[in-house]
Amino acid sequence: MKIRLAALRVNAKLSQDYVANALHVSKSTVGKWENYKTSPTATQLQQLCDLYHCTLNDVFIPSKLSKESKK
Repeated sequence: MKIRLAALRVNAKLSQDYVANALHVSKSTVGKWENYKTSPTATQLQQLCDLYHCTLNDVFIPSKLSKESKK
């Protein structure tokens, strides 16, 4: 499954700086999550959902859909 954190953050009209400050991480950490270089912890995922006003189901894109979008 792919995570679509960047899209959720943009839809919530939040900057990477704001999210980083809210979660007590660096802006580069948020960028790494959004670029699939690292993953947030389960606790951080829940905090992101709270910030973005979404559920965990909204965060994950099923693998089949993420592969089809690359075609």
